[in-house]
Amino acid sequence: MQKIHYGRQDINQADIDAVIDVLRSDFLTQGAVVPAFENAVATYCGVKHGVAVNSATSALHIACLALGVGKGDIVWTTPITFVASANCALYCGANVDFVDIDPDTYNLSVDCLKEKLTKAEQTNTLPKLVIPVHLAGQSCDMAGINELGQKYGFKIIEDASHAIGGLYKDEPIGNCRYSDITVFSFHPVKIITTGEGGMAITSDEQLAKRMRLLRSHGITSDAKDMRPRSPEELWNYQQIALGFNYRMTDIHAALGLSQMQRLDEFVIKRHAIAKRYDQILSCLPVVTPWQHPDSYSSYHLYVIRLKLGEMSQTHRQAYDAMQAACINVNLHYIPVYRQPYYEKMGFSAGYCLEAEQYHKQALSIPMYPMLTDAEQAKVIRVLHEILR
Repeated sequence: MQKIHYGRQDINQADIDAVIDVLRSDFLTQGAVVPAFENAVATYCGVKHGVAVNSATSALHIACLALGVGKGDIVWTTPITFVASANCALYCGANVDFVDIDPDTYNLSVDCLKEKLTKAEQTNTLPKLVIPVHLAGQSCDMAGINELGQKYGFKIIEDASHAIGGLYKDEPIGNCRYSDITVFSFHPVKIITTGEGGMAITSDEQLAKRMRLLRSHGITSDAKDMRPRSPEELWNYQQIALGFNYRMTDIHAALGLSQMQRLDEFVIKRHAIAKRYDQILSCLPVVTPWQHPDSYSSYHLYVIRLKLGEMSQTHRQAYDAMQAACINVNLHYIPVYRQPYYEKMGFSAGYCLEAEQYHKQALSIPMYPMLTDAEQAKVIRVLHEILR
């Protein structure tokens, strides 16, 4: 029996042809396609600069460094996210803390952030950076977070790994109106894919310049940035910072550039699938994803919450039953601080109560543009069999 995945890529002939064109060209990497992809994403989002890298994790890392995050600094994020949203701060030597989630959107709660900031100000432990995550493709309350950033002096990176193609207040997610930098992921289960890859976008020229330097070993060939040396010596590049090999290849960028042509189409298909789920699952003991009126989600994920008090099954039993029916549901996410690595840092159960309640009830069911009506019907039928 063929398994129905919770998410997967949609590759067409145009995507394949775009990659083949690069394979037959002179440059497989550091050619013209990466800048073209960067420009396509930046233009779509309404910002000036895009910095493509080999993963969204790398993008988060260099974004933190570009904003000056270092040893002893404090970074806050949501516990309901992939571990990379927190790990990026640890890579810089910073300390990580977590802000509980909103019970309706499952994003970082502005009310909890406000309360935590008030206490942190009294103890001189305010964050240097806050990383809100647009879970499942729905934007956080960025206006509210930005207002607090202005008051308390922290920088903001939007982790929009789930959210390219979405809108916030009728403007593209990623326009950096309320943040310094936005990061996207192009993993195969995301809205568009480059195979593996990510991008940091910004309208700040200096931040973009710093991130470009960091993604390529800290090396520059720009004469304006190079240190003076003897005229007799040949210096066609210099390492002026400690950077990383985080570059995206032209092969990956070609796939992403081609996929950008169908981005809006992908999001429209995801909305149609979500609408059908909303309607047919309303009679089951589940909570379907609530959408804030300020947000137009890209629907990377469709997360249901099980009303366990109205069911005979446990969370685990429902998960296992779906897997046994060859429907690959998932859990997005276990609270980051409950991971063994973070527990060794001193975090423990009970730290963010709303996040932990969410974790006990959440299931991500299949959501991707290639999901057929028949496949979605099977998902719905099996949910009815299990939950009723």
